[in-house]
Amino acid sequence: MTMATLGHGTRGDAGVITLVSSAHGVSHFFHLVLPPMFPWLRDAFGLSYAELGLLMTVLFTVSGVGQALAGFLVDRIGPAPVMQAALALFASGAALIGLASSWEWLVAGAVLIGLGNAPFHPVDYSILNARVATPRIGHAYAMHGVAGSLGWALAPVFMVGIAQIAGWQGAFFGAALLAAAMLAAVTLRRDLLVVAAHRAAEAAAPATGSAAPQGRHAAGPSPLDFMRLPAVWFSFAFFFASAFALGGVQSFGPESARLLHEVPLGVVAICLTAYMLSSATGMIAGGFVATDPSRAERTIAMAFGLAALVALTLPFVPWPGAAMPVPFALMGFAAGVANPSRDLLIRRAAPPGATGRVYGIVYSGLDLGMSIAPPIFGFMLDKGAPAGVWIGIAIAQVLMIAGAFRAGGAARAQAGQAAQAAKAT
Repeated sequence: MTMATLGHGTRGDAGVITLVSSAHGVSHFFHLVLPPMFPWLRDAFGLSYAELGLLMTVLFTVSGVGQALAGFLVDRIGPAPVMQAALALFASGAALIGLASSWEWLVAGAVLIGLGNAPFHPVDYSILNARVATPRIGHAYAMHGVAGSLGWALAPVFMVGIAQIAGWQGAFFGAALLAAAMLAAVTLRRDLLVVAAHRAAEAAAPATGSAAPQGRHAAGPSPLDFMRLPAVWFSFAFFFASAFALGGVQSFGPESARLLHEVPLGVVAICLTAYMLSSATGMIAGGFVATDPSRAERTIAMAFGLAALVALTLPFVPWPGAAMPVPFALMGFAAGVANPSRDLLIRRAAPPGATGRVYGIVYSGLDLGMSIAPPIFGFMLDKGAPAGVWIGIAIAQVLMIAGAFRAGGAARAQAGQAAQAAKAT
């Protein structure tokens, strides 16, 4: 059976993509269950901006370490049971925060949410790469990303809306119910997610030219041989810079814009939603561009070049407060266009037999960046330097462009070496 037939045709592919993307949306929702509640948590527990940012550091540090390990678990037992366990952890973490009476309880809830988030990218991409036909994989990546952005966009509205009616505890209990509902859906349609452990390990997209290292560095002898590949670590660096920029936008971007330009609080609440909805729109467009893997680096460069320029205007251009969602929307659209091409880069870097492990390591860079950014940008706000938030975001976006070209070049070199070795044998 080939990878192209595992999804059972267009209708089967659509079912797999819909279920996996929906679960991915819930995982992204849980990235942002805490930041919208910062004003409530700050009052309830007497915390500073930096201390609030530290909660995100805990969440994403746990997620990053767990993600690197989760890839091995996915390759060994298959992705479906790991996804179910992750959703159960989300529900438990949100419920625990809803019951919190001290800082320690908040930290414990953040740990559980981080553990739940850890396996999602190895799980999702192992399923999509194994069960979706290659001609539709770019669109699968796009819809996967769209659902993630919609999860981000939903979180502030969901959490703040419930908190205004039922308090911050009620908001976290509502989040727990959302995760439980997704767990029920995944359990009912588990047949769409089942990938035998050996299939999860093999889902590495041969059509892109990825190949295992040859000779004594072949993937077969050791499950860690893939870590010798430069493309994997350039991809890790790309994701770290990406998450650092995104962490700045998500955690304190709206607040820094408010301090710089006296943005009304009602408009501040819209900024992050504008970013996420525009990102989702950009991903749909990016899914069509991502049908050609050779254009991945150029697409990323143009998109994040625009995003960096917009970020730099925020501290130095007198944006009208009421128009502040516009630059957020522009940055979100640019990031969205780049996302499917970003995923193609990682697919090209993954050698056969190591898909879950590669995605686990590479996406742990995402969690590392998300764990470091909030307390750094929160410290800048505590010290009265909101412009530094946007300068830092722009620098990270420029570094992403360099990382994309290095990752793409390393993946091409890796494929060329494998082709030469194949001819020699």
